[in-house]
Amino acid sequence: MTDTESGIRPFRIDVPRSDLDDLRDRLARTRWPDALPGAGWSYGTEPGYVRGLAEYWRTGYDWRRHEAELNAYPQFTTEIDGQNVHFWHVRSPEPDALPLILTHGWPSTFADFRHMVGPLTDPRAHGGDPADAFHVVVPSIPGFGFSGPTAEKGWSIGRIAAAWRELMRRLGYDRYGAQGADTGALLSPYLGRIDPERVVGVHVNSLVTFPSGDPAEFEGLSPEDQAGLAGMEAWEEVSGYAVIQSTRPQTLAYAMADSPVGQLAWYGDWYAGHGDAVGALDRDDVLTNASIYWLTGTAGSAFRIYKEGGDAWGAAPERSPVPVGVAVAPTESSIRAFAERDHNVVHWTRLEKGGHFSALEVPELLTGDIRVFFRALR
Repeated sequence: MTDTESGIRPFRIDVPRSDLDDLRDRLARTRWPDALPGAGWSYGTEPGYVRGLAEYWRTGYDWRRHEAELNAYPQFTTEIDGQNVHFWHVRSPEPDALPLILTHGWPSTFADFRHMVGPLTDPRAHGGDPADAFHVVVPSIPGFGFSGPTAEKGWSIGRIAAAWRELMRRLGYDRYGAQGADTGALLSPYLGRIDPERVVGVHVNSLVTFPSGDPAEFEGLSPEDQAGLAGMEAWEEVSGYAVIQSTRPQTLAYAMADSPVGQLAWYGDWYAGHGDAVGALDRDDVLTNASIYWLTGTAGSAFRIYKEGGDAWGAAPERSPVPVGVAVAPTESSIRAFAERDHNVVHWTRLEKGGHFSALEVPELLTGDIRVFFRALR
């Protein structure tokens, strides 16, 4: 079956000049809020951080350079279950490469993986073992970026996983792996549950693990897991964004659609607070994601996954036999005992450095752990 027959269409990013001019004009006309002296980050995204990023976005950030980098990889769109799905599809030069579908989270986009695509698909050219090569598929979650907004209710984690299953079938892959972070760390194991005959293994990072409500499971936790519980309590103090997005996504969408600085501040609270330190992420990486949301008008529709898929965050899922590997950055709070309760964990790595956005912060470490995990499953 040809790509045309399967409904797969080549795609290229080409943002109109007028949209870029409009963005810069809006940034120049920002009406800034007041802020309490000395409050720092305790009341939300720190004003100096936002002002600095916004000014660089207006005067220094080069969208056309990053647009060219994103266009350097073959990308396509296809309609699945009534929804447009945008994706990179990069085949390895190695004939025995294992297909791998990578899923981003929020406020990330498919662009998070651009530092990893080359080493994953062509390890020989990046100082690695060609036996570790992958054919890489990187879709944009429905409602995010170039997949465009969702047009109906019901795009839950399970429905997106079913779309990924169909995408891999449509691409001709009968056997593949899955990887994901944040929302992708929920979605990728779900994909393993609904397609266990084809998914050989699932690798995740930034895995959220919740207690089931049984007090007995807190007994005998390792010191490492006890520290993870403390980290979960700290996360709860900054989790208001998730409550709003999972309950009133449309209300928030109006501000996001009208103000690029408002959008940047909303993302910035997460980007700056969940790495090794404020500013740990390269500002071009932050602004590439922010630009994708702004230029596609999908900030609001991306929120919907918190409402549509909210039950998946706290639900005790059906345990799958598919092998799961977990990479945990130093600033993350994944609890191994809870992960093993829900998943067939066969691989657990503590990364030396990095944070919630490991694909951007430490792509070489994350790539290395993916290679090690899948080595025994090829």
